[in-house]
Amino acid sequence: MMKEKSISASKASLVFFLCQMISALDVPLDSKLLEELSQPPTITQQSPKDYIVDPRENIVIQCEAKGKPPPSFSWTRNGTHFDIDKDAQVTMKPNSGTLVVNIMNGVKAEAYEGVYQCTARNERGAAISNNIVIRPSRSPLWTKEKLEPNHVREGDSLVLNCRPPVGLPPPIIFWMDNAFQRLPQSERVSQGLNGDLYFSNVQPEDTREDYICYARFNHTQTIQQKQPISVKVFSTKPVTERPPVLLTPTGSTSNKVELRGNVLLLECIAAGLPTPVIRWIKEGGELPANRTFFENFKKTLKIIDVSEADSGNYKCTARNTLGSTHHVISVTVKAAPYWITAPRNLVLSPGEDGTLICRANGNPKPSISWLTNGVPIAIAPEDPSRKVDGDTIIFSAVQERSSAVYQCNASNEYGYLLANAFVNVLAEPPRILTPANKLYQVIADSPALIDCAYFGSPKPEIEWFRGVKGSILRGNEYVFHDNGTLEIPVAQKDSTGTYTCVARNKLGKTQNEVQLEVKDPTMIIKQPQYKVIQRSAQASFECVIKHDPTLIPTVIWLKDNNELPDDERFLVGKDNLTIMNVTDKDDGTYTCIVNTTLDSVSASAVLTVVAAPPTPAIIYARPNPPLDLELTGQLERSIELSWVPGEENNSPITNFVIEYEDGLHEPGVWHYQTEVPGSQTTVQLKLSPYVNYSFRVIAVNEIGRSQPSEPSEQYLTKSANPDENPSNVQGIGSEPDNLVITWESLKGFQSNGPGLQYKVSWRQKDVDDEWTSVVVANVSKYIVSGTPTFVPYEIKVQALNDLGYAPEPSEVIGHSGEDLPMVAPGNVQVHVINSTLAKVHWDPVPLKSVRGHLQGYKVYYWKVQSLSRRSKRHVEKKILTFRGNKTFGMLPGLEPYSSYKLNVRVVNGKGEGPASPDKVFKTPEGVPSPPSFLKITNPTLDSLTLEWGSPTHPNGVLTSYILKFQPINNTHELGPLVEIRIPANESSLILKNLNYSTRYKFYFNAQTSVGSGSQITEEAVTIMDEAGILRPAVGAGKVQPLYPRIRNVTTAAAETYANISWEYEGPDHANFYVEYGVAGSKEDWKKEIVNGSRSFFVLKGLTPGTAYKVRVGAEGLSGFRSSEDLFETGPAMASRQVDIATQGWFIGLMCAVALLILILLIVCFIRRNKGGKYPVKEKEDAHADPEIQPMKEDDGTFGEYSDAEDHKPLKKGSRTPSDRTVKKEDSDDSLVDYGEGVNGQFNEDGSFIGQYSGKKEKEPAEGNESSEAPSPVNAMNSFV
Repeated sequence: MMKEKSISASKASLVFFLCQMISALDVPLDSKLLEELSQPPTITQQSPKDYIVDPRENIVIQCEAKGKPPPSFSWTRNGTHFDIDKDAQVTMKPNSGTLVVNIMNGVKAEAYEGVYQCTARNERGAAISNNIVIRPSRSPLWTKEKLEPNHVREGDSLVLNCRPPVGLPPPIIFWMDNAFQRLPQSERVSQGLNGDLYFSNVQPEDTREDYICYARFNHTQTIQQKQPISVKVFSTKPVTERPPVLLTPTGSTSNKVELRGNVLLLECIAAGLPTPVIRWIKEGGELPANRTFFENFKKTLKIIDVSEADSGNYKCTARNTLGSTHHVISVTVKAAPYWITAPRNLVLSPGEDGTLICRANGNPKPSISWLTNGVPIAIAPEDPSRKVDGDTIIFSAVQERSSAVYQCNASNEYGYLLANAFVNVLAEPPRILTPANKLYQVIADSPALIDCAYFGSPKPEIEWFRGVKGSILRGNEYVFHDNGTLEIPVAQKDSTGTYTCVARNKLGKTQNEVQLEVKDPTMIIKQPQYKVIQRSAQASFECVIKHDPTLIPTVIWLKDNNELPDDERFLVGKDNLTIMNVTDKDDGTYTCIVNTTLDSVSASAVLTVVAAPPTPAIIYARPNPPLDLELTGQLERSIELSWVPGEENNSPITNFVIEYEDGLHEPGVWHYQTEVPGSQTTVQLKLSPYVNYSFRVIAVNEIGRSQPSEPSEQYLTKSANPDENPSNVQGIGSEPDNLVITWESLKGFQSNGPGLQYKVSWRQKDVDDEWTSVVVANVSKYIVSGTPTFVPYEIKVQALNDLGYAPEPSEVIGHSGEDLPMVAPGNVQVHVINSTLAKVHWDPVPLKSVRGHLQGYKVYYWKVQSLSRRSKRHVEKKILTFRGNKTFGMLPGLEPYSSYKLNVRVVNGKGEGPASPDKVFKTPEGVPSPPSFLKITNPTLDSLTLEWGSPTHPNGVLTSYILKFQPINNTHELGPLVEIRIPANESSLILKNLNYSTRYKFYFNAQTSVGSGSQITEEAVTIMDEAGILRPAVGAGKVQPLYPRIRNVTTAAAETYANISWEYEGPDHANFYVEYGVAGSKEDWKKEIVNGSRSFFVLKGLTPGTAYKVRVGAEGLSGFRSSEDLFETGPAMASRQVDIATQGWFIGLMCAVALLILILLIVCFIRRNKGGKYPVKEKEDAHADPEIQPMKEDDGTFGEYSDAEDHKPLKKGSRTPSDRTVKKEDSDDSLVDYGEGVNGQFNEDGSFIGQYSGKKEKEPAEGNESSEAPSPVNAMNSFV
């Protein structure tokens, strides 16, 4: 019993401390303040836990930390102190803990393999890094083996084993032929996850001697190749069809273990003839939507971001026309430790309490251990203020000596998490951070917020005074926020003056004075009015304003919500807008906007322009076409054209347009040649060689253009060399291994002679290389294959014809094709600015790894869950693009008190690179939205019952509701304001001790720890005393109040109309009206009269997708109206399609089709009765051999292969000619196209080198550690 009592007391003590815990002090982000405060060390940057390094480069082990005073650094290696001073190859960067190991002096990287840990220490404590495991990457040679040819019968299955050398990290496998052309893959032939090449059934076209498996080692940028494998297929007739048999995995069941958050890959490859089709299901459940993908022609099931819920049995079924087989894979999802609640830094004042909480989950459940300043807490110096209780450390009555850095380690068999969190005990007198004598200006009748930002430890108490020596501010007319801000909800002119903020704690007191000025609102006292003006008359709109004399107003006029036309007819005066000589284009809405530094008002009016009385007018017309065209003075490059003008038709001819036709190259097409003034009737025309010219002339006056004249006689010019070269020459790669040279071809007359061709030349820029040239036909594109990825080229294109070359062309710079970026942005950091805004930082990726034109970075972010509701929803990812080489960006529009994830990707012209690891961040609480409703019921002599709904968006944890109310007399004057604070778990309240027969106005809002949300208002009336109660009518169920009441105004809105309904209590035969307007608009309310005493009305002619305000009133009852209600019309829908079944043209078409079918039936019947002898050819057509019909399979390519290429045999690749010209029948695919950016270079020993990216694996190194490999292939001459 004593033992049980002790345990219960311990639990009670823990609960007490957690309830009494004071959260960490908020330290304002004031740079001067941060420089003065002491702070324990914090690790800001460190190398990854599993760090695979390039053995050819210096090893850099990162460790950066901050603190006050700046921390010193030390390292351990394999658990013992690492004395850096005794190792000449190791240096530490200044003011940093980052180690640099110099291996350029012949030292092997293997000598520095091991487990490293960094410690950052100052007088306030010590922070430690993760255990950083350093391993050099390895790319061993392929094991020598003798490969026998594979002799296979047609229709049998075949597996070509790759068995690549084990490297660190493991290599990426792919198959090519000896010409570096990728082997096409399909449902029949595909590569497995282990790198082997599987044939479900072999065909004669699979015979070849150069099946080569390549292993790409990303870290060392090398490619190793296996000896070629020979396959010979011999045919037997007939070919025996077979049901499916699984090639991999074997057996009927297997097991698979995967870690949470990883990618689950399950594979089933089957043999059989016809080729089997693979289908996947999850037994007893559904495959997860949005995370499931099928690869390798549905032979591979891929599930990303797996969780424990993805555990279970996955069944693959292989099926063809002869049967089926299946395999069940039992998947178990384990989990390395992951954070539920990571410990957070505590800033406490002496004597305060606090807690550090470290909660993690995993499968199996991780164990939690604590360290202090890097030492296990069990052997660390005692601290009487500290008590460890499992995953929680409780601090009580801390002192300055309690400052330290605590480490929480959560580990299981699959990994560990290590987090540093400091406890910083500060004793600081109050400081006010708001500048002294700061001036605040607001408009009368609007809220005033006066800041008093402060800091101190213990947390200071804040008081406000009016004036320098005035009394302390209290009462309902002020709102005091936790951050020190003073709010005056409704500022008046007499609120102007000096306000003093006083901050005090036990270490001292300080104060600050600020100034508040309340200005008169800006008003338009004479608004513009609707105008109807005749054309050519003058229109004027007035806009007379009244404003505070200390504010300078700016008046802007708009037309149809846009700037006024740039036209001197628009004259803007001080108080008006005048439009001279009005035209039809001036029709529209004119708006006067008045802006000051504190407010803005506007008013609008419509101008309608009407026609002036008709007057007789002269008839003007376009001119008649010119006549009698004549050609004289014929030369090789010029000719003279003359003509006779036609009739002007009361409008003088202003100019003549001359056009020409090239009857040799473009007959029937007329082109602009030149134009001359209307007074000129001859022109000297320049001509081009090798053109058969005809000319025509068009006259132009103010009315328009005449019809063209009759064409002149034809004139053929002699041929000559081209005068010019193609324009707009560009070089842009479409694939990573090619350069597409394009240009604008010369037009027909620009060829200057027959046999137009182009000489295309190129060479790599900044490389001592000769020009490579090729002459092509009259086309506008040429593709150079086998180029390195994204390198600059010098390009020129020269025109030539049968008579010779054009002048030497100018050179342009182009680039070979881009490839996807290889590297994800690193060091992604998120700084949450407020509850709806965050700033994300990242390190730029190296320009080499971009492999293309850097276009910017994309930030993908999405909400994981709301912290207030703890309910997940459909993840809707948002994307923000930041152009250029930016390293930061803002994330707006976040939801308060929510958990988000984000990642960053670099973007080039090819697309996006890999995503950075998902970064989790959380937004703090915000102020809540208004309560969802407020209803006031059950009025009595002295009480009212209030009911309300919680806010739709709490944006945090609700702390309370604030209810304010005040009486309203018959002249609508407001009485004293009463405020009541209501617990957050309440949803109703009975207000008692009210005055009888009195109208009250209520203001209601919710609060979180951040502050108050927006309020909603409602009005209600208590009934009068017994003497004044009206006698109810027979059968009436309740007593009618003396004053009428309209309540429960509800709306049901559609696109362009809304149904309004309400409840009315009061005298009978009331005449109702409905007033409405656009929400937030300053325009007057629009009024609609309700016929009879109905309690509903339909508002029509509304604008779709617009928010409206509405209220209901009763005529003749002291102007009584209901409270306002808001509603929004539905979005505009696409115009409804006309039912074609009711259209005349459709009915006629159907009748015609029916008649045609009837005629065909009659013809068939007559022919059948004649006797059914059909020609042999028709029978053969009707029974065509199905085996010769074209067959279309699913896409079976690596990426760019089209469906048509799926049916090509696995033919031997041919080498490209050494002059590097490309034949049209050659494949554009090559090794560099597959290699994700290979730059087309070889090591001295012939192994291939390129720039790669890839996921770093964690398997141990095995096999030969040499990074060299022989290659039987030649260098660039055969690689295109």
